This record gives sequence, C-alpha cells and structure tokens, in this order.
Amino acid sequence: MPLRTLDLDLLRSFVTIADAGGFTRAGEMLGRTQSAVSLQMKRLEEMLGRPVFVRGPRHLRLTDEGERLLGHARQLLRLNDAALADLLEPEVVGLVRLGVPEDFATVHLPKVLAAFVDAHPRVELEVTCDLTLNLEEGFRAGRFDLVLVKREPDVALDGTRVWREPLVWVARDRLSVPGEGPVPLIVSPQPCVYRRRAIAALDAVGCPWRCAYTSTSLAGTQAAVRAGLGVAVLPREMCPDFLTPLPQGDRLPPLADTEIALIELPGASATAHRFAQHVAAALERGA
Repeated sequence: MPLRTLDLDLLRSFVTIADAGGFTRAGEMLGRTQSAVSLQMKRLEEMLGRPVFVRGPRHLRLTDEGERLLGHARQLLRLNDAALADLLEPEVVGLVRLGVPEDFATVHLPKVLAAFVDAHPRVELEVTCDLTLNLEEGFRAGRFDLVLVKREPDVALDGTRVWREPLVWVARDRLSVPGEGPVPLIVSPQPCVYRRRAIAALDAVGCPWRCAYTSTSLAGTQAAVRAGLGVAVLPREMCPDFLTPLPQGDRLPPLADTEIALIELPGASATAHRFAQHVAAALERGA
C-alpha cells in the first residue's frame, strides 16, 4: 500500500471544527464558508477511508477514529507552525510579560497562549493573573508589557477591545433567589466590573440587595454559588453546567455586555507587539 501524506490545511480545519463544535462556527473562524469546510472534511474522510465526525440534526461529535486523529493533528500543526516561525520569523524571541484577569485567563486564554508558544518556541511568556485594579497598577508601574483588563463599554480607556460577551445572573437553582427581601449577592472585591454591574442593575429597579459572599477568584465564586449562598453575575461562557442561568425579570434586571480591552506598553518590544497582535486576532476569531 503506498504511503499517503496528510494535508495540513485539512487537519487545521478538522481541529478548528472539533474545537468550535460545528462547521458554521469553524468556517467563521477560518474565513471560509460552511460548505467549503464541509467539503474539506469530505476530502479528509475520503483520504482516511473512514468518518471523523458523527453528524446529527443538533449535534456534532468525533468518531473514535476522529478522537484518535485529533491528538496527532494538533501535534502536526504545532510542528508545522514552529518550523515556519523558526525559519521565517527568527527575530521573535525574548520575554513578554502579560497581566490578565483570572477568570478570563481560565476560560479563554489557554489555547491562545499555547498556540503562540508553539509557533514561537524562543519566546518566554510570563503570565500574571490578578484583579483588574491590580493589573492596571502593575501596568502603570512598568511590570507588564501587555494587560487584558475588564472595562465598561462606554468608558474611554486606552487600548483595543478584543472581547465582548453577555453577562448572566447565575445561581445553584431558581430557589436561590428569594421572592422578597434583599437579593444575596456573591461578588468579587471592589472595584470589580461584575460587582458594579450587578449592584447598579438592582439599584436601577429598586431591588434591595446584600453582599452575602466575597471571593477574589472565579473558583471561589462558582463554589459559593454552587453551595446556594446567593446569586452571582458571570460572563455567559464562564457559567459551568452545574450552575443555572436565571431569567431576567423584575428582581434580576437585564445586564449590559462585558468588555475586555488589550493595552500595550508604549515602546514595548517587537516580540511583545507581535504577541499583542496574535492575542487580538485569536480572540476576534473566537468572539
């Protein structure tokens, strides 16, 4: 049997579909139409002689063969990207110091950071997770080359918006919201955008509230909500399956979207600037 060579372009689309959970979303991220991405997967399956996805009316999942291929595909793409970076961009070297909110780093950034490190193995990333207030102070003190910070959409702040996402009220279940009396809030310490947003929304409709639990971490907030200690405000994609998004109404009014801005230190190195471009582009594709 003659040896065959896997097409890296097909593998990149395959990995993107697996990560995005669908052909349409993957097409948006790749800049291709849904039909073009579907045709690519048909070509890949014909080359392999077996299906890699099971398609249903409302779901898409990997076959056993697709699961086995996924790890190989990621490794091949990492090697390809690292080889091109080493040959074509040898100047991308050095240390880049990034500050990022802990909750955003936990959910959205791991793949973005890993892709850059794989493509630029001579770059050292130093990532610090902290509250936005501390990140801003550290940035002004010159401790970071780049920071990702939460901000209100209407606030004039230096930097580029790289992420916007709906906020939701969450609780262990609907019984965690009392029918009368103060709403028990689970919040981060001041000054937190989510805390400020929750309090402002409740004050606007005249709904009483109290701070029932304060946590500096996403894990702590989720644990307190899961224990039924109160209600929290989280970005929609940070709401795990064990928590319940609550319907908006008189006691839990609508919330404006959250926004993340990327701020780059003036005079930052070329490597830091390249990393900033990578983060902005990757988050834009995933937004």
